[in-house]
Amino acid sequence: QNHDELTLELVHFWTLHAADRYTFQGEGMSGLELRERVRSVMYDRLSGPNAPYNLRFVTNGVACTSASIAAAALGITDLENMSDDDVQRIQQVHLLLAMYNAFQPGVFALSGWDLVGALPLPHDSVAHLMADGDTRWINRGAYDLLDVNPAAAASQAGLPRARALYGSLPDQLARPDSFVSRLQALLQVRQQYRIYAARQIDVPDCEAPSLLVMIHELPDGLGTQITALNFGADPVDETVWLAGVAGGQVVEMLSGAGEGTVDMNGGLNVHLDGYSAKSYLVTV
Repeated sequence: QNHDELTLELVHFWTLHAADRYTFQGEGMSGLELRERVRSVMYDRLSGPNAPYNLRFVTNGVACTSASIAAAALGITDLENMSDDDVQRIQQVHLLLAMYNAFQPGVFALSGWDLVGALPLPHDSVAHLMADGDTRWINRGAYDLLDVNPAAAASQAGLPRARALYGSLPDQLARPDSFVSRLQALLQVRQQYRIYAARQIDVPDCEAPSLLVMIHELPDGLGTQITALNFGADPVDETVWLAGVAGGQVVEMLSGAGEGTVDMNGGLNVHLDGYSAKSYLVTV
């Protein structure tokens, strides 16, 4: 998350691929129709009655925080009356998003709003700033990363303090199950195996609609790394076919546990709980 909205423009399907044909959810449609279908569902799920704490931003997307996107995906409509279990589920989905970004090649970035689990501000608290139509002020709440001034209700610039689901950095670093501590473990693996410098070689088809698998060739002969993410609530158990990967021992990189082998046809058995992910290392 940054200071802007979650953008839903899908520009390529609006311009370059507007007339191309696609199959989505069993239906044939143009790129332009696909864009409108996806945008309609996203707006419905991420704002309005289903997520009244988020707001649409003109024609481009939704004003929100990462934590409030997770809440909306989980079907939570009231952020004021959440249980401890709700907060843990939001953290889990937020970590899933972080792992999706961190466990593929390229730059990984996140903000202070992510680190503390900031929620959107109450709309009336920044109504004067939104008078010109800029709803993004709800996702720009103040936060205190280091507990410098726990009693502060606003920043020095006058922005109201956002509710922070996860707590400050010192508080989180003292808890192994916190968002920051678990993120730290993810980033240590990313750094150790130089996933940021890997080359993505395939994104295989999967049977489960919620399952995303990405295959990467690690630098300097470190092996083949596979990121598997389950973006759904239901467990996933299926064999994924890996192009160009035939045979090899498999270790789950976060836990160090053995995960069997990739067979000679490139088959890898993937077992994931709801809203969870694994990173596999394949060595010959």
